[in-house]
Amino acid sequence: MLFHHLKILSLFLIGFFAVSFAQAQEIKQEFWPDGSPISPWFHDYTKVKLEDLGKQYLITAHGVIEDSTKLQTEKIQQIIDQASENGGGVIVIPKGTFLSGALFFKPKTHLHLSAGAVLKGSDEIENYPLIPSRMEGQNLDYFAALVNAYGVDGFTISGHGTINGNGLKFWEAFWQRRAEDPNCTNLEVSRPRLVFIWKSNDVQLQDVNLINAGFWSSHYYQCQNIKILDLTITSPHEPVKAPSTDAIDLDVVSNVLIKGCYLAVNDDAIALKGGKGPWADEDPNNGENTNILIEDSEFGFCHGALTNGSESIHNKNVIMRNIKVQDAVRLLWLKMRPDTPQHYEYITLENISGKVRSFIYVKPWTQFFDLKGKEEVPISTSEHITMRNMDVECEIFFDVAITEHDRLSDFTFENLIIQANNADFKPDFVEGFEVKNVEVNGKKLD
Repeated sequence: MLFHHLKILSLFLIGFFAVSFAQAQEIKQEFWPDGSPISPWFHDYTKVKLEDLGKQYLITAHGVIEDSTKLQTEKIQQIIDQASENGGGVIVIPKGTFLSGALFFKPKTHLHLSAGAVLKGSDEIENYPLIPSRMEGQNLDYFAALVNAYGVDGFTISGHGTINGNGLKFWEAFWQRRAEDPNCTNLEVSRPRLVFIWKSNDVQLQDVNLINAGFWSSHYYQCQNIKILDLTITSPHEPVKAPSTDAIDLDVVSNVLIKGCYLAVNDDAIALKGGKGPWADEDPNNGENTNILIEDSEFGFCHGALTNGSESIHNKNVIMRNIKVQDAVRLLWLKMRPDTPQHYEYITLENISGKVRSFIYVKPWTQFFDLKGKEEVPISTSEHITMRNMDVECEIFFDVAITEHDRLSDFTFENLIIQANNADFKPDFVEGFEVKNVEVNGKKLD
């Protein structure tokens, strides 16, 4: 009899825990704005461990000396090549400052920067060779970044050290050129990026500091499964402005987790790119950005906390949540480029507090656009845009002005407490605007 009761009890407990586990799983299941399920991959925040990255190649044990003024590109590259030839491993930068030009990581190699380590970029452009690359929505030969990974699946950058672009000389050259010609393009002044990763899947950057980039701070092109965890990415906006130092540029990528980061740069914090021009959607080098989750992060000064464009053709399923914004010029920026067919859809911003200049900014982006002889202006659309659960101070609440070539639809503002110097609200710009529990300057919006 006792055995019978114990059997019944055990079956009950098994059933109870099975139901509880199923319920827990159901509770944990989250969905993208279009209703598709978010993969458990996005909830795995496991950090890579140095001891799991293969053989360790401490650069000072292989002929590199600690000297912030001595260029040691060739020696460091030789160590990377040696590691690759021997089956892979991790290049370890110890405490100290090491000066280098462009470095090229190979399959099965990694980069680790120890606490107090600084990989400092040369400020001479000749130390960054012209190679096949991708800049501003076009494939072209351009200067290599300081850290490059082309086709390096599983590539990681880890440690609590710093990659320093040493960008002052490049910034000054840019502003000198801009003073000579206010219409000069970004590519007219030769500048290197800090990190460029191309056609590499299952990439993870964690804990490091990326500072003082000559151009974009980190750029990911044609990659899948990228995790950017607890990074600090900064470049100054005063006293010298560091031009075009975007913190994170996502360019034809899918499955991206950005978590626990601090971003403060003199351009966009996170920019979604993917191609430009009247036939951009027909170019196989271009493409969409899908499944982007940005959470638990903080933004200092930036031109846009989350920017769609200016080189972008399709962005879908983007969530930015649990964010503090200190000094963004724009919280959400939808760049409507008049020479490019664009489609921004299913973008949700939620649980955000702080101060910005413009809460939402949607306007034509006319800098350097070119219809290339095409008579018909492409149509650009933004739809299923949601902003909810926010307490934000701003200069301008609804900073929107579109043309006859732009289509806005299915916007939702929900549970917003807004303090704004300019509280104008023009919902007629949007077809299907749902407003729920929105308070601006103490007054409810209907």
